[in-house]
This record gives sequence, structure tokens and C-alpha cells, in this order.
Amino acid sequence: MKPLSCPRVSSALLDRTSCSYGQLADASFLRFSRSPAWWDQVAKFINVGAIFESLKCADIPRFEIPIPPLPEQRAIASILGALDDKIELNRRMNETLEELARTLFKSWFVDFDPVKAKAEGRQPAGMDAETASLFPSRFVESELGRIPEGWFCSSVAELAAINQTSRATSDEFQEIKYVDISAVSRGDISGLATFRRGEEPSRARRRVADGDTVISTVRPERAAYFLVHQPPPNMVVSTGFAVLSPTVAPWAFLHSMVTQPDVFIELGRLADGGAYPAIRADVIARLTAIWPGSVLAERYQASAASLYRRASTNRLESRTLAQLRDLLLPKLMSGELRVPDAEKLAEGGGS
Repeated sequence: MKPLSCPRVSSALLDRTSCSYGQLADASFLRFSRSPAWWDQVAKFINVGAIFESLKCADIPRFEIPIPPLPEQRAIASILGALDDKIELNRRMNETLEELARTLFKSWFVDFDPVKAKAEGRQPAGMDAETASLFPSRFVESELGRIPEGWFCSSVAELAAINQTSRATSDEFQEIKYVDISAVSRGDISGLATFRRGEEPSRARRRVADGDTVISTVRPERAAYFLVHQPPPNMVVSTGFAVLSPTVAPWAFLHSMVTQPDVFIELGRLADGGAYPAIRADVIARLTAIWPGSVLAERYQASAASLYRRASTNRLESRTLAQLRDLLLPKLMSGELRVPDAEKLAEGGGS
């Protein structure tokens, strides 16, 4: 099919017509107008300074970007918007899934709701009799205050290994899939950077495995962490992370335990340094937690693991959809790819 011819129109005219007359640009299309052609205009008008490059606001209306006919604009916006909608749906679903897992953890192992109920002669709410029988019915004093009878005060190091595996010169892979601190937010990775072996950053050293919890040691109050889910074998993370690998504690229990909000508040309090306060991995290792024993921890694992796995699968799907959107955007904007072909790619998830 012959590529679509897209005339170049100034952004000032696009803004004016989309707001007033609606003759040249569709409002839903304009949100996707930051294509390579847009960045070409940025490069054209950029002012190179001694310290910072800058762009004058007065130059932006002079940008000329390709714009297809209105029906094509609406079709492009529909395709790309559908991908964005699915990504947003996944994000909201993940909030719900992970909140369910953390709420259950907090109820069982922080607020001790089932133990309190049994101590008062009540059946724990929303819990089957077999699970309820695993909880004690009284409290005892400990270094952390009153805790359920038979439970223990344990350090994170007693329940997990910290930074146990590093990249070795004997590793056979020729490429590195690298996660930097800047790519990680609360529970999510924005993407993996690919480097040829020997060209990766010097900080690309920590190896990870399925079920590991990775926490940034730089500005820990930001709560930058993620759960490792089916990683590629050549995935490594920055030495600015602490990698917690489950040993005694099952991975879902460990992940919920070390990502509670109070944990990051405490880590932020313990951080030291100037503009970028940080903690050492051994600070995390020394954190004290309440360990209910393997049987109850595994019972929690059975309930929470599927929630975390589903959220991780959604994140992988969202990253694939975002990559597809970013691939389609310049091709659709330039006319290199026509809408029917893009629709087939979108329906197939880019395959």
C-alpha cells in the first residue's frame, strides 16, 4: 500500500484550529503528536548554551509537523488510545491486586486481627476454620512489644539472603539486560536497557532470580522497589539496589514484609549522605520483623502469590504494549504505516 502523504502544518495552527474550528486537527490525535518529527523541530530550534540547552516558548508555535487528514487522525488516535487504555487498566488492576495482598499481610502479621479475634472468643472474620486454627489465641511480651504466642522476632537476614549473586566473568551471555535505579518506581520497572557484554555500566553487577525483591538503597524513602518475575537469564541490576532472595521466608511473605510503608519510613530515617541519602544493604539485613513460622507464612504465600504473579504479568504486558505504541507512533504519523496494518499489529500484540 502506498504511504500516506502528510502535509506539514505549524503547531500554532494546530492548536488554534483544534480549539476553535476543529478543521485541521482532532483533539484526541494531538496528544500523540510528540513523534520524531516533533523532536526534529525541537532540535532545529534548540538553543545550545554553555551549561544548559534551552528552548524558547515563542519558537514552539513555529514547529512544523506532519498531519494526516482528519479521518486518519481519528483512526490513529483510536489505535494508540486503545493501547494506552489497556495500559491504564492494567495499572489500576495492579493497584487492586497488590493492595489485596498487602492488606491481608497487614491484617494477619501486623495488626494480628485473627489472634485478637480468637483471644476474644470470636471466629476470625472471612477465614475458614482450618486457617484460623493455625493462629494462636493469646499474646506474649517481646522486644517488639506484644506479639502472638509462638511467633518470633527475626531479622531480615535470618529470613532472606542479601545480594547473594553477582555477575561473573564466566557468564556466557553476550548481552546484558540492565535495570538502573532511575528506571524503578514503586513496584514497577519502566524498562530494561540492553548493553553488549563489556559495554555495560560498572554498576551493572547484581544478579536476580524469580521471586527476589529488589529495593533501592539510594533515597529509600522514595520506596523504589520491584518484585522479580521470570527474569531473562542475563538480567542484572545496579549495585545501588539491595537484592533480597527468599531463604526461610517464602517470596510473597518476604515481599509483603519488606515493602510495608513503615519499612520505607524507617529506611529513610536511617539513610545518611547529602543530596542523595543512602543506606547500606546491611541496614536492611538488620531490620527486625515478626516471623509467624513456616506453616502460616506458607498459608499466606498460597493466598498472595497468585495476586503478585498476576500483577507482574500485567506489567510485562503493559511494557510490551508501550513498546508497540512507541513503534507504531512514528510510522503512523509519517504515513509509513497505514491504519489497517497497524490495527492488525495492535490486535496481535506486536507479533
